[in-house]
Amino acid sequence: MSLPVSRFDNSLPLLRSRMPELDTLRGIAVLLVLFFHGFYFATLADRFHGPVRWFVMATDMGWMGVNLFFVLSGFLITGILLDGRNDSGYYRRFYVRRALRILPAYYGFLLLLFAIVRLGLVNRQTSWQFLGVSLVYLSNVSILFGVPSQYGALWSLSVEEHFYLLWPAAVRNVSRRFLAWTCVLIIVVCPLLRAFYYWRHYEYGAGYTWLVADGLAWGALLALLARGKVSSRRGMARFGAICLAGTAGLVVVLLPFGIASSRTMAGGLLIVSVINSFFAGALALALVLGSGPWKGVFNLRVLKFFGEISYGLYLVEMLAFDVVDRILGHWGLQVSHTRGSFAVVLLRFALAATLATTVAYLSRRYYEEPFLRLKHKFERGKVRASEKQDAEEEVALETKAAS
Repeated sequence: MSLPVSRFDNSLPLLRSRMPELDTLRGIAVLLVLFFHGFYFATLADRFHGPVRWFVMATDMGWMGVNLFFVLSGFLITGILLDGRNDSGYYRRFYVRRALRILPAYYGFLLLLFAIVRLGLVNRQTSWQFLGVSLVYLSNVSILFGVPSQYGALWSLSVEEHFYLLWPAAVRNVSRRFLAWTCVLIIVVCPLLRAFYYWRHYEYGAGYTWLVADGLAWGALLALLARGKVSSRRGMARFGAICLAGTAGLVVVLLPFGIASSRTMAGGLLIVSVINSFFAGALALALVLGSGPWKGVFNLRVLKFFGEISYGLYLVEMLAFDVVDRILGHWGLQVSHTRGSFAVVLLRFALAATLATTVAYLSRRYYEEPFLRLKHKFERGKVRASEKQDAEEEVALETKAAS
């Protein structure tokens, strides 16, 4: 009697050079943030009833998209570093590729933000001091310099940049086992630090790196496990299921303490940990499903499109809402806590989302893409140089042998 074929057999490997499921998850992450900024106002839901009220309340959780970005970034960057940790030119290759991917769009956006604010096209203030700390990726700790945060989206990019600066050296110089335990330590310590800051009444602005690094650590841990103990499809599926089950258990245990609301102490301190573990489990299962018979689920063109432009869209979407608010204000259609109908809210969202998506698409295709092509040329140049060096060494050896 033959054993039944496992549904995990005859599938693609978990780790591939191109993983469409990650683009899909990036698309979900940026759409969560977009809907959060488009429909969330402090008391907006109180003005509506029925399905509209439930919809507006659902967008209140859109801030979770940033946590999904952190988990994805931790997974992708750690994977890239692990796969090339023994290569020559490790640091140079990583930082050149990251710079070409990130810096053009980021600094281009800062110029755009400066121009729009100075031209008075938005009702937003952006000081020279804030632009200065943002130039060096310190916007998430700007409050330590007495500078208020004046564009919220930049804080998470600063956190990721700090991760890029510190993590490559760790991956290069310590064992995978030590790295894994470091990730576990970060996952445990960050919530404790958030609790300590709360109980001591310390101000921590938009998110100090040492208080929010557990999302990155979850992704990094998954990247390590995917190249070790859970490298099999069955092992990855089991890990994802455990994460999701653990998340559900935490929610049940912590629900009486107000974890359902991000504005309570328990909610603000604990829900971040719950969300990070949920997204780690979701990413693990996405790797399994996206490389198996269900991979078509992760090839939705709409989500992949938003995933491909997610970086630029994340940068500009808040500014797009500012521009639309200014335009609607001239028409007497302000959206506020006390005025406006849901039709105006929908109009605001449609206009701003269209504007932001258009700008992000054009930026990716005509501005960022040339820099991305330079990244590939850099890689090809390295390969050609290596091949030339190998050929020269081979000729030298042959000449020496002949003599």
